[in-house]
Amino acid sequence: MAPSCYYFKISPIIPIFVFFLSVSSSICPVRSSASGNRSQNFRPREETQKLKMVRDHLNKINKPAIKTILSPDGDLIDCVAAHQQPAFDHAKLQGQKPLDPPERPKGHDPNGLDGENYQLWSLNGESCPEETIPIRRTSERDVLRASSVQRFGKKIQRPLRRDASSDGHEHAVGYVSGDQYYGAKASINVWAPRVASLNEFSLSQMWVISGSFGDDLNTIEAGLRLLESDAYQATGCYNLLCSGFVQTNNQIAIGAAISPTSSYNGGQFDISLLIWKDPKHGNWWLEFGSGVLVGYWPSFLFTHLANQATMVQFGGEVVNSNPSGPHTATQMGSGHFAGEGFGKASYFRNLQVVDSDNSLVPSSGVRVLADHPNCYNIQGGFNSVWENYFYYGGPGQNDKCP
Repeated sequence: MAPSCYYFKISPIIPIFVFFLSVSSSICPVRSSASGNRSQNFRPREETQKLKMVRDHLNKINKPAIKTILSPDGDLIDCVAAHQQPAFDHAKLQGQKPLDPPERPKGHDPNGLDGENYQLWSLNGESCPEETIPIRRTSERDVLRASSVQRFGKKIQRPLRRDASSDGHEHAVGYVSGDQYYGAKASINVWAPRVASLNEFSLSQMWVISGSFGDDLNTIEAGLRLLESDAYQATGCYNLLCSGFVQTNNQIAIGAAISPTSSYNGGQFDISLLIWKDPKHGNWWLEFGSGVLVGYWPSFLFTHLANQATMVQFGGEVVNSNPSGPHTATQMGSGHFAGEGFGKASYFRNLQVVDSDNSLVPSSGVRVLADHPNCYNIQGGFNSVWENYFYYGGPGQNDKCP
């Protein structure tokens, strides 16, 4: 699994831990480039110039490594000094060092082993030294997959919508709104959905949202993603590819593959994600698994989220790259509909939010919505163990979703 403003080499059967930031265009500007819309059949001089731009960009974003680890899936993981990570390229962070861990929300029990290991690169016992962070090395191929060097690792602005999917983005989500939210937590069932074609993806994630559903919107998004190409477009930055997010942990490589995954009628695996606003400094922190702090988004990156969120969403999203033609067969979740239940359909469980008192509380009034319920659907529920939960997903194209 992997995080995101990233586009990695991805095995079609390995999900990526997706973890990305979306902010207003003034934070991570995307400049238009004629080369982004031009045929990729370059003349020799143009191709040479493009390759030079790519290599110059790689020299900027791939920081000097103290140690390099070869992952079983072929990724290179660079152990980079924490103070040299991409975050500190940001003008407002230059010369600073990562902050100490914040106060966790009340009611949060991080019981578990800090040594929990979910990522392929470290399964054989490899690790990064203290005071370094693991960063998946960006390759020339990664950048060339984007439509332009300027767009690589960034999201081009589009309205975030839940009431329509004419742009090909289709959702099955649970959400809460109408209050002030200072974070969210959930456990996400981990699957490896099939992605049918280039320029499509399937993700399962949380959205922490503030602002209007248009140009004036801040979101923090974290979860799991499987994608084939340059499919996600909006403003903001994925993973560590834009300066801003400060990583503090030497165990998690954002954007690297996670293992294991769940199987139909077999073993089930889920991970917990917690995003919350530090009441002392105002930064938004990310925790992964059982108490592993990954890092934080400084509050100055945001306009609306500098205060609080006004909506929290949990669930799945796919891209249907040809919305006017036959529906994609890209799967969401497990690739099976919500009604099949545990062991067959994917789930989110223990949906919680952080309130103004920095307390984790069960999400109340969770509503569910599916754009195309014949393609991907969602069913909510409550019990004493999972509290608020839902099953969601689907196969995409089928007899009722032609």
